[in-house]
Amino acid sequence: MTIAARPASETLAILHQIGVIPVVRSASADVAVRVTEVLIEAGLPIAEITLTVPNAIDVITTLARRSGGERTLIGAGTVIDAEGARRAIRAGAEFIVSPGLVLEVIEVAKAAGVAIIPGALSPTEILAATRAGGDLVKVFPVKSLGGAAYIRALRGPFPDLPLVPTGGVDLNNVADYIRAGATAVGVGSELVPRDVLASGNYQSIAALAERFVTAVAHARRTV
Repeated sequence: MTIAARPASETLAILHQIGVIPVVRSASADVAVRVTEVLIEAGLPIAEITLTVPNAIDVITTLARRSGGERTLIGAGTVIDAEGARRAIRAGAEFIVSPGLVLEVIEVAKAAGVAIIPGALSPTEILAATRAGGDLVKVFPVKSLGGAAYIRALRGPFPDLPLVPTGGVDLNNVADYIRAGATAVGVGSELVPRDVLASGNYQSIAALAERFVTAVAHARRTV
């Protein structure tokens, strides 16, 4: 059964407004659900559930049905083929994220009216991802090419492209990315550390979530 998604334009508006996309990876479906609920309770109503999570489609379905709130967004990450995109969208994913540029994934998302965030790294890849229909472009792994300085350099030829740096974004540099021109940031283990997942100390994740949201909001006010 397909869970109806809001228009992609509304999804993109929420992603931009919040500015932080948590990337949830775990070795357990139950942990992925609980972590996402903790993030939502902490005021970060977005989660990208990677398809590497065991039973990820069931996780997306569960969260999409539980979320209820108009601003809560559940998306699917590490989507590398059309079938994965279709299954995630049927489960209720309202945005799709790929680690690279996969044209068939973009086509499926566009046909379903769901926001699509393809991955890219070089200027050529970023331009190709945009021309192929990417609503936002995940610049990954951004840290390997200089972090915020790389995003700032990309703003020369691409002043208006909506970039989402991912890979190495943490509390110490998230403001730098926003000031460099990032539309939003993707945050994985820096927000949902593996050792914290193993210990079950979800309260520390909630505290980190609050700090990330605050840091992004403050950086935007100082741009």
